[in-house]
Amino acid sequence: MDRLVYVAMSGAKETLRAQTANNHNLANASTTGFRADLSAFQSQAVQGAGLPTRVYATDSSLGWNPSSGQLQQTGRDLDVAVNGAGWITVQGVDGREAYTRAGDLRVDVNGQLVTATGRAVLGDGGPIAVPPHASIGVARDGSVSIVPLGQSATTVATVGRIKLVNPPAAGLDRGQDGLFRLRDGSDAPADASVQVAAGALETSNVNIAETMTQMVELARRFDLQVKALRTAEEDAASSARLLQAS
Repeated sequence: MDRLVYVAMSGAKETLRAQTANNHNLANASTTGFRADLSAFQSQAVQGAGLPTRVYATDSSLGWNPSSGQLQQTGRDLDVAVNGAGWITVQGVDGREAYTRAGDLRVDVNGQLVTATGRAVLGDGGPIAVPPHASIGVARDGSVSIVPLGQSATTVATVGRIKLVNPPAAGLDRGQDGLFRLRDGSDAPADASVQVAAGALETSNVNIAETMTQMVELARRFDLQVKALRTAEEDAASSARLLQAS
């Protein structure tokens, strides 16, 4: 009886963990540049004294899905999407480099180029400062150009170039802030082959239909495991009554 209880209990617990990760993906289906979490179930033998007669299921993270989302045209001057592989470099809360695919940029009240979440966009020499301007644009190589206030449209000044990098996906980890960093703590070098598309954003790479299907499947699996726990409880009660009768 205890085997049934243990297997059902551990399965229900890990199914809830899997549902949490799946729901996190679903909640970010419309988040610009989001990369879906990957997870899978696997069997693990219980370690400890005694015979190896117990096996339980665990939900293990397999990292994140490196595939690109779709490019969505917005027409906004400071919306940029990385074409193919590559990342936009920003400054994390700790002051160090971090990487994102979310290219919905803006100029804050201090004249600094930042992401929608307020993280400073880094260029070749640090955060990119943008002077007062009549118009602004981003070239394919990440160069940020403006027409200064009071100048004609033919007067264009380059104020910086976004640092675009392309480290191996296997060497990147996602932090709690949603930004990616190199696992060894170093900074990735700029890669001139990475290009961006202006006036566009990259959508999340979450497959909504697949994620919804997975949510239903996990809900049914959890119900089945709870039902197994109830069956074990009923069987234990029946056994107790038989022992009392004898």
